[in-house]
Amino acid sequence: MKFTDPLVHGRLIKRYKRFLADVVLDDGAEVTAHCTNSGSMKSALEEGAEVYLSPVKDPKRKTRFTWEMIKINGDWVGINTNHPNTLAYEAIRDGTLEKLKGYTRVRREVKHLDSRIDVFAENDHEQCFIEVKNVTLKEGKYGLFPDAVTTRGKKHLETLMRIREEGMRAVMLYVVQRMDVAAFAPAWNIDKAYSETLEEALGKGVEVIPVQARVTPQYIEIDKELPFALKPSY
Repeated sequence: MKFTDPLVHGRLIKRYKRFLADVVLDDGAEVTAHCTNSGSMKSALEEGAEVYLSPVKDPKRKTRFTWEMIKINGDWVGINTNHPNTLAYEAIRDGTLEKLKGYTRVRREVKHLDSRIDVFAENDHEQCFIEVKNVTLKEGKYGLFPDAVTTRGKKHLETLMRIREEGMRAVMLYVVQRMDVAAFAPAWNIDKAYSETLEEALGKGVEVIPVQARVTPQYIEIDKELPFALKPSY
């Protein structure tokens, strides 16, 4: 996924009201950017850190920028929650994810049962629903999800279990938008109910695929699959 327009560099002043962030640009101007990430952003939030924003072309938008990434521990962390869906769709469509190769028809945002699933892929002998989650939380060597309690995420897991019971393939794809982790795990200490539901989903045949994405001001790309630990050991 490439950024079509050059990003704008600045430093974070503060994030507030979940969806807003004040940033001072390199020319000294202070702007307010939209933050797509509704979670706590724990371990991906540092006042004074370098950030990149994308300019907004829609004249109806009140905020003129969208917050894309922040530099933590010397590397970029992608905080725009819209991008993992695009990354997943492109990778499945192009056959670049080893465990999700071989699909000839791929669509986004497909409604099934009581949910809208991020990606639907099929070929002549198989149908597959893929739910995608953005991961920015880091503890030790692990990327963790979620970073705040998510009843919506729990519902998505329950829908995937029902899809699996119908005989179709169901996949939970976690996109870790940072390169300073070595494995993925659920965040039991933040959302026990979600983690327990993920464990139940695994037992019912839902697949878990965590992948790591390299984030740069020019592009974001899936780098590799990460090891998965249901219960991390620190």
